[in-house]
Amino acid sequence: MNTTQKAFGVREFCKRNDICRDTFYAEVRIGRLRARKIGRKTIVTDDDERLWRDSLPVLELARDTEASLSGEGRAP
Repeated sequence: MNTTQKAFGVREFCKRNDICRDTFYAEVRIGRLRARKIGRKTIVTDDDERLWRDSLPVLELARDTEASLSGEGRAP
């Protein structure tokens, strides 16, 4: 028997992804995250969670930022 959870309520989704409820609803509003309703409960399926994570922008640091983070270019 498969006991893997396939959908999550808002609170659990936020906890799993370390985001707040405001961020959750903002992501739904802009259309990057797909949420569903079952009665009064809002849920996100595991497939929609994966698609949302994959749609997030990739962090790209500028070369100057990389040098400053590594300590290069600092005066001794």
